Amino acid sequence: MSNRLANETSPYLLQHADNPVDWWPWSPEAFAEARERGVPVLLSVGYSSCHWCHVMAHESFEDEPAAAYMNEHFVNIKVDREERPDVDAVYMEAVQAATGQGGWPMTVFMTADAEPFYFGTYFPPEPRHGMPSFMQVLEGVRAAWTGRREEVADVAQRIVRDLAGRQLDYGKAGAPGPEELAQALLALTREYDATSGGFGGAPKFPPSMVLEFLLRHHARTGSEGALQMAVDTCEAMARGGIYDQLGGGFARYSVDREWVVPHFEKMLYDNALLCRVYAHVWRATGSALARRVALETADFMVRELRTEQGGYASALDADSEDPVSGAHVEGAYYAWTPAEMREVLGQDDGELAIACFGVTEEGTFEHGKSVLRLPQDGPAADAERFASIRERLLAARRERPAPGRDDKVVAAWNGLAVAALAECGAFFDRPDLVERATEAADLLVRVHFEVPAGRARLVRTSKDGRAGARAGVLEDYGDVAEGFLALAAVTGEGVWLEFAGLLVDLVLDRFVAADGSLYDTAHDAEQLIRRPQDPTDTAAPSGWTAAAGALLSYAAHSGSQAHRTAAEKALGVVHALGPRVPRFIGHGLAVAEALLDGPREVAVVGPAQDPARAALHRTALLGTAPGAVVAAGLPRAADDGDGEFPLLAGRGLVDGRPAAYVCRHFVCARPTTDPAELAEQLGAGRP
Repeated sequence: MSNRLANETSPYLLQHADNPVDWWPWSPEAFAEARERGVPVLLSVGYSSCHWCHVMAHESFEDEPAAAYMNEHFVNIKVDREERPDVDAVYMEAVQAATGQGGWPMTVFMTADAEPFYFGTYFPPEPRHGMPSFMQVLEGVRAAWTGRREEVADVAQRIVRDLAGRQLDYGKAGAPGPEELAQALLALTREYDATSGGFGGAPKFPPSMVLEFLLRHHARTGSEGALQMAVDTCEAMARGGIYDQLGGGFARYSVDREWVVPHFEKMLYDNALLCRVYAHVWRATGSALARRVALETADFMVRELRTEQGGYASALDADSEDPVSGAHVEGAYYAWTPAEMREVLGQDDGELAIACFGVTEEGTFEHGKSVLRLPQDGPAADAERFASIRERLLAARRERPAPGRDDKVVAAWNGLAVAALAECGAFFDRPDLVERATEAADLLVRVHFEVPAGRARLVRTSKDGRAGARAGVLEDYGDVAEGFLALAAVTGEGVWLEFAGLLVDLVLDRFVAADGSLYDTAHDAEQLIRRPQDPTDTAAPSGWTAAAGALLSYAAHSGSQAHRTAAEKALGVVHALGPRVPRFIGHGLAVAEALLDGPREVAVVGPAQDPARAALHRTALLGTAPGAVVAAGLPRAADDGDGEFPLLAGRGLVDGRPAAYVCRHFVCARPTTDPAELAEQLGAGRP
């Protein structure tokens, strides 16, 4: 019999709709039920592609005795962290403060006033490695609740006071300057893994936002060290097991420091960010490997994550059904034995594939299986043969049971995908990718942008073309605006700039504090025990720095001092944190590079079908000037204030020919009709 989650749209919640646990969604009714019954709340937070979430669900939430105990003594709330990042952030902060670590599934016990008093993550079904069993935890919490209620209430109130008293020093010294960014680079150099690329040890995550900072820093300063760290890290990841050598796209992270064995879930945000980074590496260096990986990752997103409505699904699971045992096993879809490769390819091609992809008899993963890597490119003398090998292996893999897909569309991550697909389409002459980006942007406008009771807002998620009930958070506004700005630059369609302007205006209206810091939730959002406010990057740009980047770019397009001032104030946090913890504020560092460079404003004028304008437009998009904004369209009179691109006002043809204007703070260099001269003005982009 289904529980209350059967009416939800979140795939993660729907996975638990048939549990014997009487789950509630996060709602006032759930807390009212706890208050009426006089029992504590058990909050369980996870997401659909989380391996250990599935494990705990199978071991405990599908277990009838455990479920019966939960139902009798608790009100049980299940939350999808991707749908409610605000709830996740608030209670994860409490978990990390209390235990020194965090993760998912997150398990929190709280009062009917949503005040937490006991925390954890995964609990096993029996005591293991010093951890109590889940039933022991449940029994211990119940005993404390019934026998020491006043003590529990005191603990809960103290935790809430401690959380509320945390004041974030966002750096009142203002936006960072060249010295702070140089210090951040030095700190990154100390943490850089010169052997395997990336930063730190295992587990090793793709440092997408840091890589973008390194590329922009090189473009602004000429630092070869910054460029080399970015290029070498990208090559190491692209040749490792974290990259899908057959189907394209990146797994969530590597469990080792050499990028050999990944945690196999594939997230939209990782792939959108990395797709764009590899495109930018190609733009800076002309690397054939970066070009291939950028395009394969874009094609992976379109092929595997695109929904019927034109948006992009959140993730693919790490687990899938093992064809032999029938059990759900992590990596079963992706790993190979030598015998399996010979069976698909025959002896000769099988041996070549085994050698090229680093497959061993012992295996690099589990049960004698190997994760495919590509330490060196396939044989240059027989490229067609190697391409055939990859195609046949991919076709054979498609016969295996595929990992599950979380079909919910998250606004922020789709904004990242729009930016990546639009730029890849423009860089690599793939108009189909620009079209896919435009379709996703259309969906965000049609489904995720709402005006209830005259109060415009973004909706966080949708599924099957139906908007969810949860309001968007700051990262949704920042990342969607960034996607629209990138699409406007590529297509020359100013309507996307107008939509971006609506979103950044809502940021100014709903998310900015009096001191210029930014909150993750709107002023009129549901009030939790603490209003979340985190400027540091996690797996994707923080809402704080994403919004700062969108505000800065929009200011460069529009000339709005209010938007630029808001961006500069928001970047004060980078001044405070960048030199100390640059790995955790990489996107903010990248935005700061754009601020120091201007950012430059590029206006390309001329008829849309004129090849000369197309050449200038392409050159502008391929310029490496950090955060440069590009507007392309017909010339307009200086007093024409109604056009979609303000940068085009007063910009005319030169000797009757299409021309480009490169400006900083609306002070322009001499216009040019020559793509080579434009490239010089914008940095060493690839023509």
